[in-house]
Amino acid sequence: MSLREETRRDQLLAERDRYVTRGIATLPIVVARADGARIEDVDGRTYIDFAGGIGCHNLGHGFDAAVDAIRAQLDQYLHQCFMVGIYEPYLEVCRRLADLSPCSGATQKSILVNSGAEAVENAVKIARAATGRSGVIVFDHAFHGRTLLTMTMTSKLVYKRGFGPFAPEVYRSLGPYPYRSVGTQEAIDALELLFRQDVDPATVACVVLEPVQGEGGFIVMPEDFPRRLKELCERHGILYVDDEVQSGVGRTGTVWAIEHYGVEPDLLVSGKSLGGGLPLAAVTGRDELMDAVAPGGLGGTFGGNPLACAAAAAVLDRVGDEAFLAQARELGARIRASLHAIARRVQGVGEVRGLGPMLALELIQDAESKRPDGERARRVTARAHELGLILLACGLEGNVIRILVPLVVEEEDLDRGLEILEEALVDSDESGG
Repeated sequence: MSLREETRRDQLLAERDRYVTRGIATLPIVVARADGARIEDVDGRTYIDFAGGIGCHNLGHGFDAAVDAIRAQLDQYLHQCFMVGIYEPYLEVCRRLADLSPCSGATQKSILVNSGAEAVENAVKIARAATGRSGVIVFDHAFHGRTLLTMTMTSKLVYKRGFGPFAPEVYRSLGPYPYRSVGTQEAIDALELLFRQDVDPATVACVVLEPVQGEGGFIVMPEDFPRRLKELCERHGILYVDDEVQSGVGRTGTVWAIEHYGVEPDLLVSGKSLGGGLPLAAVTGRDELMDAVAPGGLGGTFGGNPLACAAAAAVLDRVGDEAFLAQARELGARIRASLHAIARRVQGVGEVRGLGPMLALELIQDAESKRPDGERARRVTARAHELGLILLACGLEGNVIRILVPLVVEEEDLDRGLEILEEALVDSDESGG
Protein backbone atom coordinates (compact mmCIF):
# COMPACT_ATOMS: atom_id res chain seq x y z
CA MET A 1 0.00 0.00 0.00
CA SER A 2 1.46 3.36 -1.03
CA LEU A 3 1.58 6.27 1.31
CA ARG A 4 -0.84 9.10 0.61
CA GLU A 5 0.77 11.79 -1.53
CA GLU A 6 1.43 15.00 0.37
CA THR A 7 -0.89 17.78 -0.75
CA ARG A 8 -0.23 21.49 -0.98
CA ARG A 9 -2.49 21.90 2.05
CA ASP A 10 -0.32 19.48 4.01
CA GLN A 11 2.77 21.48 3.12
CA LEU A 12 1.23 24.78 4.17
CA LEU A 13 -0.19 23.37 7.40
CA ALA A 14 3.33 22.18 8.23
CA GLU A 15 4.59 25.72 7.61
CA ARG A 16 1.82 27.05 9.83
CA ASP A 17 3.04 24.76 12.62
CA ARG A 18 6.62 25.82 11.99
CA TYR A 19 6.21 29.58 11.79
CA VAL A 20 2.92 30.61 13.45
CA THR A 21 2.28 30.63 17.19
CA ARG A 22 0.13 27.78 18.47
CA GLY A 23 -1.90 30.33 20.45
CA ILE A 24 -4.00 30.98 17.34
CA ALA A 25 -6.58 28.22 16.99
CA THR A 26 -7.14 27.41 13.30
CA LEU A 27 -9.23 25.09 11.15
CA PRO A 28 -7.22 22.81 8.80
CA ILE A 29 -8.27 24.77 5.71
CA VAL A 30 -5.86 26.67 3.46
CA VAL A 31 -7.79 29.12 1.29
CA ALA A 32 -6.90 29.85 -2.32
CA ARG A 33 -9.94 31.86 -3.41
CA ALA A 34 -13.46 32.74 -2.30
CA ASP A 35 -16.64 34.12 -3.80
CA GLY A 36 -20.11 34.65 -2.37
CA ALA A 37 -20.63 31.83 0.15
CA ARG A 38 -18.04 29.46 -1.33
CA ILE A 39 -14.37 28.94 -0.54
CA GLU A 40 -11.84 26.95 -2.57
CA ASP A 41 -8.71 25.56 -0.95
CA VAL A 42 -5.20 25.26 -2.39
CA ASP A 43 -5.92 21.71 -3.61
CA GLY A 44 -9.08 22.71 -5.48
CA ARG A 45 -11.62 21.47 -2.96
CA THR A 46 -14.63 23.74 -2.45
CA TYR A 47 -16.46 24.45 0.80
CA ILE A 48 -19.78 26.08 1.59
CA ASP A 49 -19.09 28.83 4.10
CA PHE A 50 -21.37 29.04 7.14
CA ALA A 51 -18.76 31.02 9.11
CA GLY A 52 -18.20 34.11 6.98
CA GLY A 53 -14.82 34.92 8.51
CA ILE A 54 -16.65 34.92 11.88
CA GLY A 55 -19.26 37.39 10.71
CA CYS A 56 -17.10 39.54 8.43
CA HIS A 57 -18.79 38.61 5.15
CA ASN A 58 -22.45 39.49 5.53
CA LEU A 59 -22.36 40.61 1.88
CA GLY A 60 -20.32 37.59 0.79
CA HIS A 61 -16.73 37.07 -0.22
CA GLY A 62 -15.75 39.55 -2.90
CA PHE A 63 -18.78 41.88 -2.70
CA ASP A 64 -18.54 43.49 -6.14
CA ALA A 65 -19.29 47.09 -5.14
CA ALA A 66 -16.70 46.97 -2.35
CA VAL A 67 -14.07 45.39 -4.60
CA ASP A 68 -14.68 48.06 -7.26
CA ALA A 69 -14.42 50.81 -4.65
CA ILE A 70 -11.15 49.37 -3.33
CA ARG A 71 -9.68 49.21 -6.84
CA ALA A 72 -10.65 52.80 -7.52
CA GLN A 73 -9.11 53.94 -4.24
CA LEU A 74 -5.89 52.04 -5.01
CA ASP A 75 -5.14 54.46 -7.82
CA GLN A 76 -5.40 57.48 -5.50
CA TYR A 77 -3.57 56.66 -2.25
CA LEU A 78 -3.23 53.80 0.24
CA HIS A 79 -2.57 55.52 3.55
CA GLN A 80 -2.56 59.03 4.93
CA CYS A 81 -3.31 58.77 8.67
CA PHE A 82 -6.43 60.82 9.24
CA MET A 83 -4.64 62.82 11.93
CA VAL A 84 -2.14 64.05 9.32
CA GLY A 85 -4.23 64.38 6.18
CA ILE A 86 -8.04 64.32 6.13
CA TYR A 87 -9.52 62.29 3.29
CA GLU A 88 -13.00 61.89 1.85
CA PRO A 89 -13.51 58.12 2.29
CA TYR A 90 -13.26 58.52 6.07
CA LEU A 91 -15.77 61.37 6.00
CA GLU A 92 -18.11 59.36 3.77
CA VAL A 93 -18.20 56.41 6.17
CA CYS A 94 -18.87 58.69 9.14
CA ARG A 95 -21.67 60.39 7.19
CA ARG A 96 -23.29 57.05 6.35
CA LEU A 97 -22.93 55.85 9.94
CA ALA A 98 -24.64 59.05 11.10
CA ASP A 99 -27.49 58.50 8.64
CA LEU A 100 -27.98 54.89 9.79
CA SER A 101 -27.29 55.40 13.49
CA PRO A 102 -29.80 53.98 15.99
CA CYS A 103 -28.38 56.14 18.77
CA SER A 104 -30.19 58.90 20.61
CA GLY A 105 -29.57 62.49 19.57
CA ALA A 106 -30.07 64.50 16.39
CA THR A 107 -26.39 64.92 15.49
CA GLN A 108 -24.22 61.81 15.24
CA LYS A 109 -20.44 61.57 15.00
CA SER A 110 -18.02 58.63 14.68
CA ILE A 111 -14.43 57.56 15.10
CA LEU A 112 -13.03 54.84 12.82
CA VAL A 113 -10.55 52.28 14.12
CA ASN A 114 -9.13 48.91 13.09
CA SER A 115 -10.98 46.24 15.05
CA GLY A 116 -13.99 45.55 17.22
CA ALA A 117 -11.87 45.33 20.35
CA GLU A 118 -10.29 48.70 19.60
CA ALA A 119 -13.74 50.18 19.04
CA VAL A 120 -15.01 48.82 22.37
CA GLU A 121 -11.99 50.30 24.13
CA ASN A 122 -12.64 53.67 22.52
CA ALA A 123 -16.31 53.51 23.48
CA VAL A 124 -15.27 53.02 27.10
CA LYS A 125 -12.79 55.92 26.83
CA ILE A 126 -15.50 58.17 25.42
CA ALA A 127 -17.99 57.12 28.09
CA ARG A 128 -15.46 57.81 30.83
CA ALA A 129 -14.60 61.21 29.42
CA ALA A 130 -18.26 62.15 28.98
CA THR A 131 -19.36 61.06 32.47
CA GLY A 132 -16.25 61.65 34.54
CA ARG A 133 -16.74 58.12 35.89
CA SER A 134 -14.62 54.97 35.61
CA GLY A 135 -16.81 51.89 36.16
CA VAL A 136 -17.79 49.53 33.34
CA ILE A 137 -20.51 46.89 33.60
CA VAL A 138 -20.67 43.84 31.34
CA PHE A 139 -22.67 40.62 31.44
CA ASP A 140 -22.25 36.88 31.64
CA HIS A 141 -21.46 35.26 28.25
CA ALA A 142 -20.18 38.55 26.82
CA PHE A 143 -17.41 38.77 24.25
CA HIS A 144 -15.92 42.19 23.65
CA GLY A 145 -12.38 41.47 22.44
CA ARG A 146 -8.89 40.25 23.32
CA THR A 147 -7.01 43.39 24.40
CA LEU A 148 -6.35 43.86 28.11
CA LEU A 149 -9.49 45.90 28.77
CA THR A 150 -11.79 43.99 26.42
CA MET A 151 -10.37 40.63 27.56
CA THR A 152 -11.33 41.70 31.08
CA MET A 153 -14.82 42.49 29.78
CA THR A 154 -15.07 39.10 28.03
CA SER A 155 -16.45 36.19 30.04
CA LYS A 156 -14.84 33.09 28.51
CA LEU A 157 -11.81 31.75 30.36
CA VAL A 158 -10.01 30.41 27.29
CA TYR A 159 -9.44 34.01 26.19
CA LYS A 160 -8.12 35.06 29.61
CA ARG A 161 -6.21 32.16 31.16
CA GLY A 162 -2.67 33.17 32.09
CA PHE A 163 -3.02 36.78 30.96
CA GLY A 164 -3.76 38.56 34.24
CA PRO A 165 -3.76 40.82 36.11
CA PHE A 166 -6.75 42.34 34.43
CA ALA A 167 -8.02 45.89 34.00
CA PRO A 168 -9.68 47.43 37.06
CA GLU A 169 -13.18 48.86 37.42
CA VAL A 170 -14.90 46.22 35.28
CA TYR A 171 -17.92 44.55 36.90
CA ARG A 172 -19.82 41.54 35.58
CA SER A 173 -23.52 40.95 36.14
CA LEU A 174 -25.91 38.09 35.42
CA GLY A 175 -27.04 38.25 31.80
CA PRO A 176 -30.32 36.99 30.36
CA TYR A 177 -30.29 33.42 29.06
CA PRO A 178 -33.93 32.42 28.56
CA TYR A 179 -33.15 28.79 27.63
CA ARG A 180 -31.45 28.41 31.01
CA SER A 181 -34.20 30.19 32.95
CA VAL A 182 -32.57 33.60 33.29
CA GLY A 183 -35.02 36.21 32.07
CA THR A 184 -35.25 39.97 32.16
CA GLN A 185 -36.38 40.23 35.77
CA GLU A 186 -33.61 37.99 37.07
CA ALA A 187 -31.00 39.99 35.15
CA ILE A 188 -32.34 43.36 36.32
CA ASP A 189 -32.50 42.11 39.92
CA ALA A 190 -28.89 40.95 39.67
CA LEU A 191 -27.77 44.32 38.33
CA GLU A 192 -29.53 46.15 41.13
CA LEU A 193 -27.87 43.79 43.61
CA LEU A 194 -24.51 44.61 42.03
CA PHE A 195 -25.25 48.28 42.68
CA ARG A 196 -26.02 47.55 46.33
CA GLN A 197 -23.06 45.37 47.13
CA ASP A 198 -20.18 45.85 44.67
CA VAL A 199 -20.22 49.18 42.86
CA ASP A 200 -21.89 52.53 43.42
CA PRO A 201 -23.89 53.28 40.24
CA ALA A 202 -22.79 56.92 40.58
CA THR A 203 -19.27 55.74 39.67
CA VAL A 204 -20.30 53.73 36.59
CA ALA A 205 -19.57 55.25 33.19
CA CYS A 206 -21.26 52.71 30.96
CA VAL A 207 -22.97 49.38 30.51
CA VAL A 208 -21.87 47.40 27.44
CA LEU A 209 -24.22 44.81 25.92
CA GLU A 210 -24.48 42.75 22.73
CA PRO A 211 -28.16 42.48 21.69
CA VAL A 212 -27.30 38.98 20.47
CA GLN A 213 -24.30 37.64 22.35
CA GLY A 214 -22.07 36.18 19.64
CA GLU A 215 -19.16 34.18 20.99
CA GLY A 216 -21.15 33.67 24.19
CA GLY A 217 -23.62 31.40 22.39
CA PHE A 218 -25.88 33.50 20.14
CA ILE A 219 -27.98 34.34 23.18
CA VAL A 220 -30.76 36.72 22.14
CA MET A 221 -31.71 39.38 24.65
CA PRO A 222 -35.37 39.11 25.75
CA GLU A 223 -37.71 41.58 24.08
CA ASP A 224 -37.99 43.87 27.11
CA PHE A 225 -34.45 43.64 28.50
CA PRO A 226 -32.71 46.40 26.46
CA ARG A 227 -35.56 48.80 27.27
CA ARG A 228 -35.46 48.09 30.98
CA LEU A 229 -31.68 48.23 30.98
CA LYS A 230 -31.79 51.63 29.26
CA GLU A 231 -34.30 52.89 31.84
CA LEU A 232 -32.03 51.72 34.66
CA CYS A 233 -29.04 53.39 33.01
CA GLU A 234 -30.90 56.68 32.61
CA ARG A 235 -31.95 56.60 36.25
CA HIS A 236 -28.30 56.47 37.32
CA GLY A 237 -26.73 58.60 34.56
CA ILE A 238 -24.98 55.58 33.03
CA LEU A 239 -24.35 55.39 29.27
CA TYR A 240 -25.71 52.43 27.29
CA VAL A 241 -23.11 51.07 24.83
CA ASP A 242 -24.54 48.80 22.14
CA ASP A 243 -21.86 46.33 20.95
CA GLU A 244 -22.85 45.31 17.41
CA VAL A 245 -19.50 44.12 16.14
CA GLN A 246 -21.01 40.74 15.22
CA SER A 247 -24.77 41.41 15.23
CA GLY A 248 -24.70 44.59 13.13
CA VAL A 249 -24.37 45.53 9.44
CA GLY A 250 -27.51 43.64 8.41
CA ARG A 251 -26.75 40.35 10.19
CA THR A 252 -30.15 40.16 11.94
CA GLY A 253 -32.26 41.53 9.06
CA THR A 254 -32.05 45.13 10.23
CA VAL A 255 -29.00 47.37 9.88
CA TRP A 256 -28.45 47.11 13.65
CA ALA A 257 -29.88 44.40 15.89
CA ILE A 258 -30.93 46.97 18.51
CA GLU A 259 -33.58 48.17 16.03
CA HIS A 260 -35.58 45.04 16.86
CA TYR A 261 -35.99 46.39 20.40
CA GLY A 262 -36.95 49.99 19.71
CA VAL A 263 -34.21 51.25 22.03
CA GLU A 264 -31.84 54.13 21.30
CA PRO A 265 -28.40 53.44 22.80
CA ASP A 266 -25.99 56.20 23.69
CA LEU A 267 -23.05 54.73 21.78
CA LEU A 268 -22.89 52.12 19.02
CA VAL A 269 -19.86 49.89 18.37
CA SER A 270 -19.61 48.32 14.90
CA GLY A 271 -17.02 46.26 13.06
CA LYS A 272 -16.48 42.92 11.26
CA SER A 273 -18.65 43.17 8.11
CA LEU A 274 -18.40 46.96 8.16
CA GLY A 275 -15.17 46.88 6.14
CA GLY A 276 -16.38 44.41 3.52
CA GLY A 277 -13.46 42.10 4.32
CA LEU A 278 -10.95 44.77 5.32
CA PRO A 279 -10.14 45.78 8.90
CA LEU A 280 -12.50 48.54 10.04
CA ALA A 281 -14.58 49.28 13.12
CA ALA A 282 -16.29 52.34 14.53
CA VAL A 283 -17.82 54.05 17.53
CA THR A 284 -20.86 56.20 16.78
CA GLY A 285 -22.93 58.41 19.07
CA ARG A 286 -24.44 61.81 19.63
CA ASP A 287 -22.09 64.73 19.31
CA GLU A 288 -22.06 65.83 22.95
CA LEU A 289 -20.68 62.42 23.95
CA MET A 290 -18.31 61.92 21.04
CA ASP A 291 -16.88 65.43 21.52
CA ALA A 292 -16.28 64.95 25.24
CA VAL A 293 -12.73 63.80 24.48
CA ALA A 294 -10.23 66.60 23.87
CA PRO A 295 -8.32 66.73 20.54
CA GLY A 296 -5.54 64.17 20.61
CA GLY A 297 -7.33 61.89 23.03
CA LEU A 298 -8.56 59.58 20.27
CA GLY A 299 -6.88 58.28 17.15
CA GLY A 300 -4.48 55.72 15.71
CA THR A 301 -2.12 55.37 12.79
CA PHE A 302 -4.21 53.10 10.59
CA GLY A 303 -7.72 53.72 11.92
CA GLY A 304 -10.08 54.36 9.02
CA ASN A 305 -7.66 53.21 6.31
CA PRO A 306 -8.76 54.67 2.94
CA LEU A 307 -9.18 51.26 1.28
CA ALA A 308 -11.31 49.96 4.14
CA CYS A 309 -13.38 53.15 4.11
CA ALA A 310 -13.98 52.88 0.37
CA ALA A 311 -15.26 49.34 0.90
CA ALA A 312 -17.36 50.34 3.92
CA ALA A 313 -19.16 53.09 2.04
CA ALA A 314 -20.28 50.50 -0.51
CA VAL A 315 -21.26 48.07 2.26
CA LEU A 316 -23.36 50.65 4.12
CA ASP A 317 -25.09 51.69 0.92
CA ARG A 318 -26.13 48.07 0.40
CA VAL A 319 -27.19 47.20 3.94
CA GLY A 320 -29.16 50.44 4.18
CA ASP A 321 -31.32 49.27 1.28
CA GLU A 322 -34.68 47.99 2.54
CA ALA A 323 -34.93 45.46 -0.29
CA PHE A 324 -31.67 43.87 0.82
CA LEU A 325 -32.82 43.79 4.45
CA ALA A 326 -36.12 42.21 3.44
CA GLN A 327 -34.21 39.47 1.62
CA ALA A 328 -32.08 38.95 4.72
CA ARG A 329 -35.18 38.55 6.87
CA GLU A 330 -36.62 36.03 4.39
CA LEU A 331 -33.33 34.14 4.52
CA GLY A 332 -33.49 34.10 8.30
CA ALA A 333 -37.03 32.70 8.29
CA ARG A 334 -35.98 29.98 5.88
CA ILE A 335 -32.91 28.96 7.88
CA ARG A 336 -34.88 29.00 11.14
CA ALA A 337 -37.57 26.71 9.68
CA SER A 338 -34.89 24.31 8.44
CA LEU A 339 -33.11 24.28 11.81
CA HIS A 340 -36.37 23.55 13.63
CA ALA A 341 -37.01 20.67 11.23
CA ILE A 342 -33.50 19.34 11.87
CA ALA A 343 -34.04 19.66 15.63
CA ARG A 344 -37.18 17.51 15.37
CA ARG A 345 -35.31 14.79 13.50
CA VAL A 346 -32.04 14.79 15.44
CA GLN A 347 -31.61 14.11 19.13
CA GLY A 348 -29.60 16.39 21.38
CA VAL A 349 -30.66 19.80 20.02
CA GLY A 350 -31.84 21.74 23.04
CA GLU A 351 -32.83 24.97 21.36
CA VAL A 352 -32.93 26.74 18.02
CA ARG A 353 -32.42 30.45 18.62
CA GLY A 354 -31.34 33.67 17.03
CA LEU A 355 -32.54 36.89 15.50
CA GLY A 356 -33.20 37.09 11.77
CA PRO A 357 -30.50 35.15 9.91
CA MET A 358 -28.15 35.16 12.95
CA LEU A 359 -29.07 31.68 14.17
CA ALA A 360 -27.74 28.78 16.20
CA LEU A 361 -28.37 25.33 17.66
CA GLU A 362 -27.54 24.59 21.29
CA LEU A 363 -26.46 20.97 21.77
CA ILE A 364 -27.20 19.25 25.07
CA GLN A 365 -26.55 15.81 26.57
CA ASP A 366 -30.13 15.34 27.77
CA ALA A 367 -33.32 17.35 27.87
CA GLU A 368 -33.84 17.03 31.61
CA SER A 369 -30.51 18.44 32.82
CA LYS A 370 -29.71 20.50 29.70
CA ARG A 371 -26.03 19.70 30.27
CA PRO A 372 -24.01 21.34 27.47
CA ASP A 373 -22.53 18.91 24.95
CA GLY A 374 -19.40 20.68 23.80
CA GLU A 375 -17.68 17.45 22.78
CA ARG A 376 -20.45 16.65 20.33
CA ALA A 377 -20.27 20.16 18.91
CA ARG A 378 -16.57 19.58 18.23
CA ARG A 379 -17.40 16.36 16.40
CA VAL A 380 -20.10 18.14 14.40
CA THR A 381 -17.79 20.91 13.17
CA ALA A 382 -15.04 18.41 12.32
CA ARG A 383 -17.43 16.16 10.40
CA ALA A 384 -18.97 19.14 8.59
CA HIS A 385 -15.49 20.12 7.44
CA GLU A 386 -14.92 16.62 6.06
CA LEU A 387 -18.19 16.91 4.14
CA GLY A 388 -17.40 20.35 2.70
CA LEU A 389 -19.03 22.81 5.11
CA ILE A 390 -17.19 25.41 7.17
CA LEU A 391 -18.97 25.55 10.51
CA LEU A 392 -18.07 27.04 13.88
CA ALA A 393 -19.10 26.45 17.47
CA CYS A 394 -19.43 29.02 20.24
CA GLY A 395 -20.77 29.36 23.77
CA LEU A 396 -19.13 29.17 27.16
CA GLU A 397 -18.95 25.37 26.85
CA GLY A 398 -18.43 25.38 23.07
CA ASN A 399 -21.73 23.55 22.61
CA VAL A 400 -23.55 26.00 20.31
CA ILE A 401 -23.39 25.61 16.52
CA ARG A 402 -23.66 29.05 14.96
CA ILE A 403 -24.79 30.03 11.47
CA LEU A 404 -23.05 33.06 9.95
CA VAL A 405 -23.65 32.27 6.30
CA PRO A 406 -23.23 35.27 3.96
CA LEU A 407 -26.61 36.88 3.41
CA VAL A 408 -26.11 36.59 -0.37
CA VAL A 409 -25.80 32.78 -0.30
CA GLU A 410 -27.14 30.97 -3.35
CA GLU A 411 -30.19 28.79 -2.73
CA GLU A 412 -28.35 25.65 -3.82
CA ASP A 413 -25.46 26.31 -1.44
CA LEU A 414 -27.78 27.06 1.45
CA ASP A 415 -29.75 23.85 0.93
CA ARG A 416 -26.61 21.74 0.61
CA GLY A 417 -25.04 23.39 3.65
CA LEU A 418 -28.08 22.61 5.77
CA GLU A 419 -28.05 19.01 4.51
CA ILE A 420 -24.41 18.67 5.55
CA LEU A 421 -25.19 20.20 8.93
CA GLU A 422 -27.85 17.57 9.56
CA GLU A 423 -25.61 14.78 8.31
CA ALA A 424 -22.83 15.95 10.62
CA LEU A 425 -25.23 16.03 13.56
CA VAL A 426 -26.41 12.48 12.83
CA ASP A 427 -22.87 11.17 12.35
CA SER A 428 -21.69 12.87 15.54
CA ASP A 429 -24.47 11.22 17.52
CA GLU A 430 -23.55 7.78 16.20
CA SER A 431 -19.83 8.22 16.81
CA GLY A 432 -20.53 9.48 20.30
CA GLY A 433 -22.26 6.24 21.21
